[in-house]
Amino acid sequence: MTLRRSASLLASGLLLACATAGAPRRGAPAAPGQPAAATTAPAIPPAPAAPPRITYPPEEVKASPTDVELEGKNDEELFAIGTAAYGAGEYARAAAAFARLVDRYPSSRHEAAALFDAGLAYQHLEEWRLALERFRALERKYEGPDALEASFKIADCLYYLHELPEAHARLEEILRREGLDPTLRIRALAQRGVLELEAGKAEEAERSFRLALGAWQGASEEERLDPYYPSLAQYYLGETYRTWFRALPLDPSTGDEARLRQDLEHKAEMLLSAQGHYLRAIRMGDDRWAVAAGFRIGELYDELRKQLLEAPLPPGLDAEHAAAYRAELRRRVRVLAAKAITAYEQTIARASRTGVDDLRFLADAQASLSRLEAALAEDAEPPRT
Repeated sequence: MTLRRSASLLASGLLLACATAGAPRRGAPAAPGQPAAATTAPAIPPAPAAPPRITYPPEEVKASPTDVELEGKNDEELFAIGTAAYGAGEYARAAAAFARLVDRYPSSRHEAAALFDAGLAYQHLEEWRLALERFRALERKYEGPDALEASFKIADCLYYLHELPEAHARLEEILRREGLDPTLRIRALAQRGVLELEAGKAEEAERSFRLALGAWQGASEEERLDPYYPSLAQYYLGETYRTWFRALPLDPSTGDEARLRQDLEHKAEMLLSAQGHYLRAIRMGDDRWAVAAGFRIGELYDELRKQLLEAPLPPGLDAEHAAAYRAELRRRVRVLAAKAITAYEQTIARASRTGVDDLRFLADAQASLSRLEAALAEDAEPPRT
């Protein structure tokens, strides 16, 4: 395989992509110079000395300012304090007020709302076990929309506690309910798919996401639905294909030209499928998922470029030809860098325009953009003599 042909073949995927202790001793030996104890009758050991008395200072319990504030308040006052604190983003104070109401006034007319709001406040504090306790209590004692929402919140808490099978089972229970509202069915299917994908069950996850999108399309004929969970399903369909894209190897060192071409085509197909779902997520109109999807599109091309550049060399190249091969390959993958730069720029612009400030994506997008721009500028410099 010629040098140019090897680099050309490896980069041909670009065209496709662009489209214990012992027992204690019973007695002590006689002291030196003293006779041993008589053997005719056992000696009566002296009474053991009383252990020294250990005294501890009384434990000092300090009441927090919130405890002082809430002491003596009735349920109406506690509910008002909790509601105001939650609205002001003071989630620890809100959780304390709502929890005290529930614990001290279980017959209050505010109990159901306080259980739910205490769970929400604990979620903001990432106190998932405490939130789970409150949502479960609400689900056990009450019925209706808030109790059903508590079921979803239970699944959320179990997810963040890394108890994925339990979270999956809870979503299955929701999906078995008769007369479930289409919006809630879409939500449960989409969230089930995320759990399946994180559990390594990509095929099952794909099915759940497609069921969610099918339910959304059917219900959209009757009414306009919030795009958040359908966008989530489209985004994670893209994530499913991205998982498969990343798992496909590229190894020119085998010298098997036909196998390399097949691997490139397959990898390009997975890239295009993932990109298609990300683009659909962008067009669905939820800005948060649009920003996430735009970042992933840039990352797809960025990663393909990296994999091509870091792939093993074809066999039989000496140092001179290996350097020439790498230079030719860098020239050919510039198109991937350009596509990634465009996607990162569009993502950052949309986030700025819509007020999305998700640092999980934006910080990485800006860092990747700077890195690729520097790489293109370096490749464009004339060789030094």
